[in-house]
Amino acid sequence: MKYFETKFLEDARDFIKSLDSKTVNKVFYNIDLAEQTNDPKLFKKLNNDIWEFRTRYAGLQVRLLAFWDKTEGENTLVFATHGFIKKVSKIPAKEIDKAIKIKENYFKNK
Repeated sequence: MKYFETKFLEDARDFIKSLDSKTVNKVFYNIDLAEQTNDPKLFKKLNNDIWEFRTRYAGLQVRLLAFWDKTEGENTLVFATHGFIKKVSKIPAKEIDKAIKIKENYFKNK
């Protein structure tokens, strides 16, 4: 059973295209697993609005930030806003701010 379905906005798609194929496969594997489980090692809440898909592969910590859209009737959707390679222990505030702006723009134009 899937708890949600993940959609990728333009910045997230561009980030994924920049990764090598093995890393992309691992990211998609973890997202698929996150959709079916409730594992904070894969999908973790950062604040009230923004969540992160977490993938560790080949020494990299790949992060895709995301938000929920529960307004689409029966389908619960999660939209990945953008991604980055995490280099420090905390998620940089500028990355969270960027995700919030993308989310606000999404709902404004919906």
